Amino acid sequence: MVLSASRRTDIPAFYPEWLMNRLRAGYVCARNPFNPSQVRKIEFSPELIDCIVFWTKDLARLLPFLDEIDAMCYKYYFQFTLTPYGRQIERNLRPKGEIIRTFTALGKRLGRDRVFWRYDPIILNENLSVDCHINNFTDLCEQLYEYANSVTISFVDLYKKIESPLIREITDGEIAEISAAFSKIAAEYGLPVKACCEKTDLSPCGIYPASCIDRETAEKLCGHKINAEPDKNQRPGCGCAERVDIGAYNTCGNGCVYCYANYSRASVEKNILRHNPLGDFLMQK
Repeated sequence: MVLSASRRTDIPAFYPEWLMNRLRAGYVCARNPFNPSQVRKIEFSPELIDCIVFWTKDLARLLPFLDEIDAMCYKYYFQFTLTPYGRQIERNLRPKGEIIRTFTALGKRLGRDRVFWRYDPIILNENLSVDCHINNFTDLCEQLYEYANSVTISFVDLYKKIESPLIREITDGEIAEISAAFSKIAAEYGLPVKACCEKTDLSPCGIYPASCIDRETAEKLCGHKINAEPDKNQRPGCGCAERVDIGAYNTCGNGCVYCYANYSRASVEKNILRHNPLGDFLMQK
């Protein structure tokens, strides 16, 4: 089994103590996000969990626990999102210079094969131009290339619930220009570029679909074959393998304006009050 922690919320940034308590207890309870009365108890052990995939924008609070996770013999890797956006877009993140230092510390500790950098979603507005992204991407490549396996990109999807004057539609021409530039820049630093659930075929730029929850990566880490089919519950174009996600929607405190996992700031604030680090569930009733 591949465990996802989590596509729905940033567990490393906001709930690391809860995660460690669940690993120590040997189980966690999770609700079906579309049917909360449906509850699943997930047993934790290295024999049952082939690999843990951590998703985060800042793992500073989880970093001190990695020695303990290693001692428990769990295998894991990170999907680490790091963009150039300031607090107008990503409201509650620490200064990016500090997060870059955390990223490099993780890469030094684990090795680049277990750290997957995400530059996503790509947003354009009156202050974020194509040239701005190219310059920022170049700067981040220079700082991160020694510590990252690859870089995954995506272009923002304009879901109705995340409509914002800070986000505008991106044209096909802009997608092509950014993709070609990113591919060329990343190649200079030895970083493969992959695309997450993009409708546009970016292969002419040398960019191919990503598998963020990747069976081959998990098998390499755990040293044996994994019985995981392609995940049918994801968006078209997703190359991820099946996983069990232990997160919950409307619980991430990063405050990103492009977030699809939070309905509103008020719902997040309300749910955070329901969190108990000692609880079986991420959010108590």
